[in-house]
Amino acid sequence: MSANPPAAAPAKSKKMLIIIIGVVVAVLVIGGGAAAWFLTRSHGDEEEGGGAPAARKEAPKVAPTFLPMENMVVNLADPGGDRFAQIGITLELEDAKTADQVKLYLPTIRSGILMLVSQRTSSELLVREGKEKLAADIRREVSRPLGYSVPTERERARAAEADQDGEAEDRPARKRTERNPVLRVLFSNFIIQ
Repeated sequence: MSANPPAAAPAKSKKMLIIIIGVVVAVLVIGGGAAAWFLTRSHGDEEEGGGAPAARKEAPKVAPTFLPMENMVVNLADPGGDRFAQIGITLELEDAKTADQVKLYLPTIRSGILMLVSQRTSSELLVREGKEKLAADIRREVSRPLGYSVPTERERARAAEADQDGEAEDRPARKRTERNPVLRVLFSNFIIQ
């Protein structure tokens, strides 16, 4: 009887090894099939004119130009006047030609940005929404000397409301402007003390 138990143990381990190998092979087959399905599906979408090629067609042909500005230290509009902000700004522009134009107006643009920031309180600038609003206002300030306008939040809200109410057809058509070459305002430094 003592000879049977040792023989049973190797038989159990062989069965367990076969089961484990079978599970691993099944997982590999299913994973490979899923990967092949996803790859052929995305390849088929590209041939049929799916969403991915459209995104590539919309991408700009020229890489944007980044124009860093000198850091600015500004007193904030907090009561007591003891809070200030140190802000580093980098402008994302459409091309180098636009960067050259912005450089021509840089003293005016810097002054406008300083005025914008000095009207804010630290509590406004400590939240993300405040920073996003400041970035939109700075974009408007940079675009103004170049001859472009950026609608304010209030103007965008009125236009959206008019479009929903159907008043857009009643108004005379606005003259469409060219695409603004000032793409975004990026903060490279934002310290409030």
